[in-house]
Amino acid sequence: MTGPGRGIRRAAARLLWLPFAAVLPCGCNFAPHYELPKTAVAGSFKEAVPGSAADEGWKLAEPRDAAIAANWWEVFNDPDLNALEARVAISNQTVVAAEANYRAAQALVREAQASLFPTFSIDPSVTRSRSSAAVAKLSGGAGATTTTGTGSTGTTGATGTATTGTGTTGTTTTGTASTTSGAGTHNLFTLPVEASYQVDLWGSIRNNVAENRYSAEASAAQLATALLSTQTTLAQDYFQLRVADEQRRILDTTVADYEASLKIVQTLFDNGLDSDADIASAESQLESTRAQATDVGIARAQYEHAIAVLIGVPPSQLSIPYKRLAQTLPTIPVGVPADLLERRADIAASERSVAETNAAIGVARAAYFPTLTLGAEAGYESTAIGQLLNFPNRFWSVGPSLAQTLFDGGARRAATQQARALNDQAVANYRQTVLGAVQSVEDNLASLRILSQELIEQHRATEAARRSVRLTLVLFKSGVDSYVNVITAQNAFLTSREAELQVQLKQLAASVNLIDNLGGGWAESDLSKTAAFAEHSPARGGAAVVPAPDAGPAVANPPSLPAGETEPDDFMLPDAQSPDPPPQ
Repeated sequence: MTGPGRGIRRAAARLLWLPFAAVLPCGCNFAPHYELPKTAVAGSFKEAVPGSAADEGWKLAEPRDAAIAANWWEVFNDPDLNALEARVAISNQTVVAAEANYRAAQALVREAQASLFPTFSIDPSVTRSRSSAAVAKLSGGAGATTTTGTGSTGTTGATGTATTGTGTTGTTTTGTASTTSGAGTHNLFTLPVEASYQVDLWGSIRNNVAENRYSAEASAAQLATALLSTQTTLAQDYFQLRVADEQRRILDTTVADYEASLKIVQTLFDNGLDSDADIASAESQLESTRAQATDVGIARAQYEHAIAVLIGVPPSQLSIPYKRLAQTLPTIPVGVPADLLERRADIAASERSVAETNAAIGVARAAYFPTLTLGAEAGYESTAIGQLLNFPNRFWSVGPSLAQTLFDGGARRAATQQARALNDQAVANYRQTVLGAVQSVEDNLASLRILSQELIEQHRATEAARRSVRLTLVLFKSGVDSYVNVITAQNAFLTSREAELQVQLKQLAASVNLIDNLGGGWAESDLSKTAAFAEHSPARGGAAVVPAPDAGPAVANPPSLPAGETEPDDFMLPDAQSPDPPPQ
């Protein structure tokens, strides 16, 4: 159709779209107004007791203090630890999995956003079909009747009957009629283009997009949590390994002490001044301590293997050499409990989950209302493919559709109740996460404060036990005291040295945990950095690499201690006769 007909169709199409264009900018949103859940946090930490805090490995943060750095492990000033920690973000498989989880969540966001736009599709088809005679009769296809004769030609009537007769006589001869059925086989070629758009009148699509976006932000925070957790686990294992090396050094030194004691007893026995029972006691003590030193190698090997897995390499490729423990505690700035809400990635993830479930309520409530879909179709169709794209073979249709569920047996109400319940659960989980975060900081502040005092006391006990060994040895050599008292004093000295070492390990563990509890240098404003890290992760496409200091030839555990590390204590030397003066 051309001319006025086409103009009428265009005007009608414009009028059809006007009411829907008017409602597009004023769609409703049935999600509740989101507010950050309120939490009960104190103004300060109870265990942050002023005083000698700097000696305890922490201090009250002041405005001029720098926040904990992202490379927080550098505060321990250990180059070997720094090299290992640098590999976690690159090749740890737990972190890689968390990165992939975030990228999957981001893809879901883009998938949901696609619903905000129309969809276009093309659906060409070829159909060959045959209708039955009964269907053909229903459609009026009875065929034409024709009458033939001789003479002049008459006219054709409305019934489709043609009559011919002779020109001279005027007579009419009626011929035979034949009827053809409308049933037959035919082809149909179609080339349609279809468009569909769901109008988001009630905010269902927008809330679905928001729900997925909040979920992706929670995944980004979970990635930061996984990275920090892996880094702190590596630091804990590293210090455990160093303490295991130090414990073996102490035991090997003690073995050297006991060997010197055995020589003293053997010399006295050879001179008839001691009994064979004291020799047996000295040998038993010596071999038992050797067994303890050997047993430490198991823990040392396990920590080294764990570190290898944390940096993403097989344990056979990592050999960490021995290094004497000389670690001091860093001073960690501690703020107020409210700071945790912005610096803990797990709290941020929990809060994003609350926002996600809040948007899900809007999706569930929108299901009570009808769905408006605008559809259009245009294309070509023909019974001959050669004529498919001819202009007269075009077709089109356009129009809206409105779908409304009238009865669903309470399914929508149940879905809304479920969404509200999940939101309540997310709020409770968020508040519990905040409380747990505050608790963990309080725990480690108390640990550092109490352990600092315990270390002083334990060191005094160790020095007293050392002096006791000196005294009992002098008395034993003088024949005043029995060797049983020497063994007792030596065992007490070894126990005190190991206890002091364990207090140092507890301090290091509490220091690492406190950094972890304070967020490890992360802040809520770093969500975008975490997202960029996941999108362009250095772990993808790269092979795991062992840090240079630990990349030498594989050495079975435990490694040999350097010469001079296991010499006997000075009071076990032959010329050591007088005890040290008591500590003042």
